[in-house]
Amino acid sequence: MNRIRGWPVSLEEGPVGLRPLRLRDASALREVRVRNADWLKPWEPTHPEMPLQTTSLAPYLGMVQAIRREARLGIAMPWAVTYEGRFAGQLTVGAITWGSARSAQVGYWIDRACAGRGVTPTAVALAVDHAFFTVGLHRIEANIRPENRASRRVAEKLGFREEGVRRRQLHIDGEWRDHICYALTVEDVPQGLLARWRRRRTGDDLGDRKSDTAGPETV
Repeated sequence: MNRIRGWPVSLEEGPVGLRPLRLRDASALREVRVRNADWLKPWEPTHPEMPLQTTSLAPYLGMVQAIRREARLGIAMPWAVTYEGRFAGQLTVGAITWGSARSAQVGYWIDRACAGRGVTPTAVALAVDHAFFTVGLHRIEANIRPENRASRRVAEKLGFREEGVRRRQLHIDGEWRDHICYALTVEDVPQGLLARWRRRRTGDDLGDRKSDTAGPETV
């Protein structure tokens, strides 16, 4: 078992929080994802571990158990996103590779009711800073469908670098879909991504509120 340094951990910035995903979150996951099914469907894998439409609790419990197992193996950090103390979505730093790569992928989804409040970029900035400066990762990617402009906007506003298209990378909403690879390395944010985001919000608050509707495809 290869536990991650600095995990488990809870992080917060104002009303936005990240805390380790728990088994008792399964009910909230079910409620939020079923309620947001139409909104999430265009970005959802065709055969997800956690179906959007099911009213059964079992698939959600299974998903949480599986991703918590990955955390114990040192290959994922699965967080619940909270807003003003309430469950608002999920963010995972997953596919962690150690050795000479020290890389990972970040994925997230958010309750539509919480969109437009800066929740998503704040949560991503918290997670990336922790991954870089506490866990010791070097590179983090976010792979996003070209059509998912809201999610792309989050990556771009945080300063993720666009590195090209990965052709037919994932089976999404019934077809093999291209994804744009966005990436950051620790050298890109020597003062931290959260500090960059705070500066950006100060100068562009209206734009931030309009573009916080990132999809879940990279979870």
